[in-house]
Amino acid sequence: MIPFLISSSALSRSFGIILFSLLDFINHRSKVKLTLCLCQVKNDYAGFNKNFISLNNCLADLIFGTLVRTAARNIVKPCSLNEFSKNYITELFLKLFCKIEQMKEKIEKLKDLCNSFQSNIKEYKSNKYDEANARVDFIDKFSECLDWDVRNNSNYAESYREVVREDKVIIEGKPKAPDYSFRIGGVRKFFLEAKRPSVNIKDEIEPAFQIRRYGYTAKLPLSILTDFEEFAIYDTRIKPEKTDKASVGRIFYCTYEEYEKHFEFIYNTFSKEAIYKGSFDKYVIENKNKKGSSEVDKEFLSLIEDWRESLAKNLAIKNKDLDIFSLNNAVQLLIDRIIFLRIAEDRNMEKYGLLSEASKNKEVYKNLNKLFLKANDKYNSGLFKPEKWVSDLDIDDKIFQNIIKSLYYPDCPYELSVLPIEILGNIYEQFLGKTIRLTTSHQAKVEEKEEVRKAGGVYYTPQYIVHYIVKNTIGEKVKDVDLYNHPKLTVLDPACGSGSFLVGAYSFLLDKYLKNGLVYQVSRNTYRLSIEVKQNILLHHIFGVDIDGQAVEVTKLSLLLKLMEDENSESADRLFKHSDIKLLPDLHKNIKCGNSLIGSDFYEEKDLSLFGKIELRKVNTFDWEKEFADVFNDGGFDCVIGNPPYVRQETLLIPTKKSTKNITIISHCHNAKLRKGKVKTFGKA
Repeated sequence: MIPFLISSSALSRSFGIILFSLLDFINHRSKVKLTLCLCQVKNDYAGFNKNFISLNNCLADLIFGTLVRTAARNIVKPCSLNEFSKNYITELFLKLFCKIEQMKEKIEKLKDLCNSFQSNIKEYKSNKYDEANARVDFIDKFSECLDWDVRNNSNYAESYREVVREDKVIIEGKPKAPDYSFRIGGVRKFFLEAKRPSVNIKDEIEPAFQIRRYGYTAKLPLSILTDFEEFAIYDTRIKPEKTDKASVGRIFYCTYEEYEKHFEFIYNTFSKEAIYKGSFDKYVIENKNKKGSSEVDKEFLSLIEDWRESLAKNLAIKNKDLDIFSLNNAVQLLIDRIIFLRIAEDRNMEKYGLLSEASKNKEVYKNLNKLFLKANDKYNSGLFKPEKWVSDLDIDDKIFQNIIKSLYYPDCPYELSVLPIEILGNIYEQFLGKTIRLTTSHQAKVEEKEEVRKAGGVYYTPQYIVHYIVKNTIGEKVKDVDLYNHPKLTVLDPACGSGSFLVGAYSFLLDKYLKNGLVYQVSRNTYRLSIEVKQNILLHHIFGVDIDGQAVEVTKLSLLLKLMEDENSESADRLFKHSDIKLLPDLHKNIKCGNSLIGSDFYEEKDLSLFGKIELRKVNTFDWEKEFADVFNDGGFDCVIGNPPYVRQETLLIPTKKSTKNITIISHCHNAKLRKGKVKTFGKA
């Protein structure tokens, strides 16, 4: 045991850390003496291990502790250091000793787990021993050896738990969520998928494909597949294909008999300490640019762009009365509805295979319209609101069959239950950079929007910018506010685009409410907000405007999907059982289409005869006091958030706390009513 704990590589590295820490405190001669003395300590201890292997742990520890203290005194004495520096050096030695003690405890726990597994291996590998028991008996404890708070003993709020252990949801015989999500500050770092020990981790294709789908869809670089008997690490940046062998994307493999041998690597890569110190990220970088690597947002964007093109061309051919605006709106609406329902399936809000069943027979669009009507009754969000002109469209069955087939296993490499809303928002942001136009022969062509072409492309807002601005606007505003008793805080994004800032604001407020109570308990140390509370937060606090009608619909979709996170059929049934409230709110009063810079007074000052129908549609004036009457009667919006004035991500200036402490993004506004101070701000403009 002890020789493994104090391996030459580990000890040399630990002593090396101390040496570098002392460079500013001692002269060159003392550095040499210190190095020699530390090496002697290492050699002496190795000698004790070799010659006195029968010593019990306490005696061995006492010997090593004595050596460390003796070395510290011998080094400090001849050095011309003050008392503070002498104490500092001695403390460093003691910290090293404590670190070694802690590592020894972890190894002992891991060895006990391995011995326990070995002693009953036949029982554990039988089909009677299931995955749930493997998680409790071995995998939870293995994760704790890596310093993760698996049971949430720290009582963190749900969104900041270090480890999220999912209840296994089996749909059509297939699990729909990873067993463990390991997080720092609420941000996912890697997944772990657990299996029963009877599963052949090394060779079976299905488990490997499963964890790779999870990690790839969530845009995580690495994830783990284990049944405790076997342990495999996968590079989940490589797009999973249905023809892949289990070895594709696998970058490390060992069995429980080799845990002791590889513990240093596993701990230095996947422990909580490794995440904080950057060792995990370093390992990710060292293993990047592997063959087959691709990004989920680019791949999914390509997929829905193909849908748009096939839908647009078919609609244009078979519906000659469609104008360019109706064509764009119809294509966008149909894609939004399909994506929403497919995500709802993977989140267990809808029966799995709902869309697939509708596409198997003739008259596919007629079958889909029936689903849309049922969805409207259930969700009431406006997304499925019946519109006769949409339901009467003529569309070939083959178009929908191909679209829907691409969203199901084995053709689909995505697990939509783990697709972050932020990534979906980035995908849509790029998607909205193109539009459908009609040729003189009523043929559909997809091309870049004029404003996008002039700007040189679409540039999404990095999430760290979203988080920073939200934290320093809304965060400052609600820092000492009890939102339950003061629910009138209003947040506006006047150019919301695909909704990245509003989703960030909504997420921030969900966390704020979660900390203040009115939650229900899901399991031990796990609490969540009810659907009704999440609806009220969205309706009372979040508002947005955009000149692009399609962007408005995407923002609504993103917010609704955010609301649905962590929900399933059980929570939906609980809502319906105790109230008449629909599952989702209608956001048409919160997210509106219009030009936030040009008010209705524009028409009083301009000769409208100079403008054609298309030009007037593009102007799309917006009357703030009319559209948000309740908010303006209460004095206006409390927080205005949105993109800082940058052009390209590559030249984006990182904001400093000093420069962006207080943000008001209505500076060169042409709307007279806003200029008169109808938007409340805080701090200095």
